[in-house]
Amino acid sequence: MQQPNNGNELIMRVVQGDEIAFGQLFRLYKNKLYSFIFHLSGSATIAEDVLQDVFLKIWRDRDQLTGIDNFNAYLYRMAQNTAINVLRRQSREALLLNEVQRLAPEGVQSDELLTVKEVQTALQQAINNLPPQQRKVYQLGQEQGFTYEQIAASLGISTSTVRNHMVQALKTIREYIAQHFPSLLIYLVPAVAMMMA
Repeated sequence: MQQPNNGNELIMRVVQGDEIAFGQLFRLYKNKLYSFIFHLSGSATIAEDVLQDVFLKIWRDRDQLTGIDNFNAYLYRMAQNTAINVLRRQSREALLLNEVQRLAPEGVQSDELLTVKEVQTALQQAINNLPPQQRKVYQLGQEQGFTYEQIAASLGISTSTVRNHMVQALKTIREYIAQHFPSLLIYLVPAVAMMMA
């Protein structure tokens, strides 16, 4: 069977749950998409991870593909957004690690410092305990990089409400850390404040 140039036939078969067609679709796009992501990120690891994530999302949400007019543009936009989110997350992790190291008491050896993973675990637990609307606002702002105006439009609330939710989220995170991880407070709170500035 001749392979379609734009993948439309494969896409329709994927929508129907055809795993063979999905494999063919992956092979049709993987090299060019990998190169695109690598060019964006400068990292082979990120390019591989994003490529896998994008195609997992394609398969998981395959029933939505029938509404896509230009699959090629859709695929590249999804890859770009996913890569940007990964790079933002890595940037925040680097900032957090630098802040943790900067705040370490003098004389503490580097192997005694809290790892980024330990700090992030505590932070994630605090975020998970936020009320749903605060958590949405926090995640849209900090994890997806939305402005207050974009968050307001996305959630159908005012910009001032978004600001209030963000302020309250920071307060709640601080209180949670103080109660459950008091030893982390010296490390985490200034870093959280820096990240939310």
